[in-house]
Amino acid sequence: MTDQQRADLSAREGYPLDTTPFLDSLARTGIDFNRAYTCMPVCAPARVSMFTGRYPSATRVRTNHNIEDATYSRDLIDVLKEQGYKIGMSGKNHSHLTEDRLDFCAHFDHGGGSGKNRTKQEKEFDEFLHSLHHRTYPEPTPFPVECQGPYRAVTKAREWIDSLSGAPFFLWLTFAEPHNPYQVPEPYYSLFPPEQLPPCRSDEKALAKKGFRWQWLRSVWNRAVPDYAAELNRARANYHGMLRLIDDQVQRFVTFLKETDLYDNTIIVFLSDHGDFAGEYGLIRKGPDLPECLTRIPLFFTGPGIVAKDTPHEAHVNICDIMPTICEALNVEIPDGVQGRSLWPLLTGQKYPETEFSSAYAEHGFGGLNYTEKDDLDPVDEGALNNEFSFDCLNSWTQSGTMRMVRRDNWKLVFNMEGKGELYNLKDDPVELNNLFDDPESAEIRQSLLEDLLTWILRVQDPLPYPRRRYVFKKDRRNYWTPHQ
Repeated sequence: MTDQQRADLSAREGYPLDTTPFLDSLARTGIDFNRAYTCMPVCAPARVSMFTGRYPSATRVRTNHNIEDATYSRDLIDVLKEQGYKIGMSGKNHSHLTEDRLDFCAHFDHGGGSGKNRTKQEKEFDEFLHSLHHRTYPEPTPFPVECQGPYRAVTKAREWIDSLSGAPFFLWLTFAEPHNPYQVPEPYYSLFPPEQLPPCRSDEKALAKKGFRWQWLRSVWNRAVPDYAAELNRARANYHGMLRLIDDQVQRFVTFLKETDLYDNTIIVFLSDHGDFAGEYGLIRKGPDLPECLTRIPLFFTGPGIVAKDTPHEAHVNICDIMPTICEALNVEIPDGVQGRSLWPLLTGQKYPETEFSSAYAEHGFGGLNYTEKDDLDPVDEGALNNEFSFDCLNSWTQSGTMRMVRRDNWKLVFNMEGKGELYNLKDDPVELNNLFDDPESAEIRQSLLEDLLTWILRVQDPLPYPRRRYVFKKDRRNYWTPHQ
């Protein structure tokens, strides 16, 4: 798992730069979903949902600050432990998982690693990383790649697997990159020079069409980082370099699995929790609403039993579907309250109801009213502007309110609690600037997508707790809503 990786910045997606050659080749050995979505483009909510198979509206984790509110019956770790698996994590956590539930844990976060077993150079790198305050470092990182989080996470993971003496294991290899701070050493720093990057499909001029909080976000970026506009292309270049660095470390880990005869008996799932603007709309990181660059994620499965497909799978899937998929792979009943659906038939060449995966759904917002230009809440008082992050793009302005999204084929509809809608044809308008919601010629598709969205909202109502007396709760063994054989 990576943190904040855009799905479309890879050659297998048609991007003109070859940022992830190994991952592209690995995806072709299994099933690659190019219509995969996060449940919410925020770290903790997405990660909790991945492990519980429940959407943020059900887990109650709708912000990075509500992890302790995670609500579920049994999560993936419970299921795996019951099946005798050893559980390890190497990298960034930022979920409800606690160390006492893991057999192995090595932390590598946006401020580097921790603990006593670090070399002098690793400690110096960690101090350097922390000192960046999530900013962009304009020069090559003055430490070798061996100090980087992904390299160290792979090293620790390999050591742990070697110690298991053949015991079945589940490893969460969870890189904190390409999330900010945007920094990367040579040779990755020079691989994708700023002047050779493809232009973004939109810039800050597009913010006029995106609304207040998008414009507010850019204005506070300019306030937090006076040379923000000048840094933008360097941030993009470093982001691209981090993608290749990650690619090399995934290859290093997969090579280890092959050399230890584990590869042929290991299911590998590759994904990210959400995306990054990476320069789109003149923005970086994340923040408002549900644009494609933040919500669509890379996701592929490969391993024993999975039938390779040369082209991306046409199904619309979600990060919440991973947990029930692993349950079926292990022949385990999906726990109560799980809302995701098993993808195992899609992965193994079995028949499945295609209409079940005809659309994808995502959520945004912690509720309440939207903040507007009329509110006098100050970014410093609120905590958005602070010494630790320089500027936290996840704040009361960008996260307030409630918004829901549905994607079907080339169409996408977004609707919020104020009754305002957005409708985009992603084939003609990939950066969502031409809102067709009130277009008479789009009335039929708008109505159809509104029906889809309402259906999704009803389906993800939290079923927990189940009825306590007499009533028998009925559910499909794969959590499908569409009848199937």
